[in-house]
Amino acid sequence: MLVGSYNDTLVFFSFVVAVLASYTALDMAGRVATSTGRAAQWWLLGGAFSMGLGIWSMHFIGMLAFSLPIPLGYDPSITAGSLVLSIGASALALWLVCQRKLPWNRLMQGALLIGAGISAMHYSGMAALRIQPGIVYDIAWLAASVLVAFMASGAALWLAFRLRANLQHVRAWRCAAALVMGLAIVGMHYTGMAAAGFPEGSFCGAANGVDSNWLALLVIVLTLAVLAITLIVSVLDARLQARTSVLASSLEKANGELLQLALHDNLTRLPNRLLLEDRLSQALKVAQREQSRFALMFMDLDGFKAVNDAYGHHLGDQLLISVTGRLRACTRAQDTLARLGGDEFVLLAAIDDPDDAATLAAQLVQCVSEPFMLSRYTLSVSLSIGIAVYPGDGETERDLLLHADAAMYHTKSAGRNGYSFFEASMNANTVEQLQLLHDLRLAVSNGELRLHYQPKFEAPSGPVRGFEALLRWQHPQRGLLSPDAFLPLAEKTRLIIPMGKWVLSEACRQLREWHLQGFSHWTVAVNLSAVQFEQPDLVGTVTDAIRFHHIPPQMLTIEVTETVAMRDPESTIDTLEKLTQLGIKASIDDFGTGYSSLLYLKRLPASELKIDRAFVKEMSPGNEDSVIVSAIIALAKALGLEVVAEGVETAEQQAFLTGLGCETLQGFLLDRPMVPEQILQRAAQAQLGPSAFVRTNAEWVAEPS
Repeated sequence: MLVGSYNDTLVFFSFVVAVLASYTALDMAGRVATSTGRAAQWWLLGGAFSMGLGIWSMHFIGMLAFSLPIPLGYDPSITAGSLVLSIGASALALWLVCQRKLPWNRLMQGALLIGAGISAMHYSGMAALRIQPGIVYDIAWLAASVLVAFMASGAALWLAFRLRANLQHVRAWRCAAALVMGLAIVGMHYTGMAAAGFPEGSFCGAANGVDSNWLALLVIVLTLAVLAITLIVSVLDARLQARTSVLASSLEKANGELLQLALHDNLTRLPNRLLLEDRLSQALKVAQREQSRFALMFMDLDGFKAVNDAYGHHLGDQLLISVTGRLRACTRAQDTLARLGGDEFVLLAAIDDPDDAATLAAQLVQCVSEPFMLSRYTLSVSLSIGIAVYPGDGETERDLLLHADAAMYHTKSAGRNGYSFFEASMNANTVEQLQLLHDLRLAVSNGELRLHYQPKFEAPSGPVRGFEALLRWQHPQRGLLSPDAFLPLAEKTRLIIPMGKWVLSEACRQLREWHLQGFSHWTVAVNLSAVQFEQPDLVGTVTDAIRFHHIPPQMLTIEVTETVAMRDPESTIDTLEKLTQLGIKASIDDFGTGYSSLLYLKRLPASELKIDRAFVKEMSPGNEDSVIVSAIIALAKALGLEVVAEGVETAEQQAFLTGLGCETLQGFLLDRPMVPEQILQRAAQAQLGPSAFVRTNAEWVAEPS
């Protein structure tokens, strides 16, 4: 066999060309992937030519670096065909990487096709030598070169697909990937060259006497020029595209500002009448299609003209901006708050029923009623609101606006600083709820709230262990109202927070009074609503109450319903742990009506479970409710919790619960809720000193200490 040798300089340049071709391929993949339309097609064609020329040049320079003891040359037509194969394989590679996805099956198919194209290019280039009698190939080395071509193609496709986007430090990643791909391409070429053997006596049929060094120099210069021009054009186009993007963004911003000026109020940046009418038209279409409701609220500031006259328009504008901020804070993102001009605002809000509109209007009135601190002045204004509800109060935008406006003027004539519905007689229940809400806001300050106390008896019939505080409202016109009549409204409007603080303080005060009267073993339980339990200052509020009234913490029990406790178990556990660490007891109320997780239940720092009255009421030996009650008591015993059963109304229930081991009973059979004066009368009738009292038939007698 003839022994060949390599020109080290040309081998080095072949590697340089391979790396540059690889970088060009990665850059072109990014350009094709980020371009659209005809631009993407031009980048695909230009990139395929540059990339294909680069890969072909690397192979051609590598072959020119190879020399034999005989003159060598290359058939021009076969050499040109190998270039076409390289460009075709490059075009296929770029097309694959510019797709939205590149699954593994497509990656493998692409690697096989491109690897076959690269291998065909290489061995057709070898055939261009036209060696006679013929090149002898080592099968193992030939298979290795083809395998390297497939693996290099797959790696190149994957890298190009991953690096096509404008990632962070993408140029550095592309340089590193280009080195890896260049090494793979060079490795394939020289592995293929190692597979070729040239028998003694062979001659090159394409020898033409051309100096291979000068030919290599020409190919290197032309290839580097093409690759450089391609990369320069790519960089310039990327900069132009970035500048175009900036200009487009600026134009979009300018259009947005023009749209803002056309559809929004200049001072408050709220939607103006034009945009409000469009939103109202859309709301009408949605409500008609979905058979839903919405409320239109016409709002006007009371006393704004006086502020303008006294302090000037500049301070008046500041006041309008501050009012806008408060109104926005009270509305939801999906609602439309607009300014029609002057001190007139309109709110378009989706609702489920008129009560929702009343609640929202009350919040708006309340948030505006607080004084405004502007410059060195303290300013006070109020809000008058008129409400029109679709579909009852109008079928068109004009009717709804007119009716809401009319209702607003009705509010002003009725004393301002409030709200009213258009044609309120249409819905008597709404009017009643509005009045009830208005009265409820004054209940605490007017001293109309009352606490009744229901005794909790040690099973089966005494002595009394303590009391549960139950809220009542002594309405000046409607008389004594039970919690069902007003607590849902109080929770919905968050009035339950100040009411709950009053209940806690009053219950602690009464307990302190009982202790001073000699009933030091009595305890009191206070219920907490969901809204109260979510307050961040709950622990501080409870702590302040027991310290202010000087009661032992262990004599106070906080009752939380199972539903509230399981709403956010981790938060519930954290809050109850803080309370119990102070010595306060915790009770899970209405147990069995919610969906407790036993995992959380065992972690709750509670000392008591209360069985809901619904199970006790229907309980009879052998039925489902009795089985449930038995299971609850057994579960409580296993967890070391005391059990309280409420709603005990019959002697059979009393006996059954006592037999199951229920420690505490509460219900009308034993006694009804009473005011403190009635409790003291019962104690006096039983001639009580510092001991508890029990009930025997209809009489109260003393229980020895």
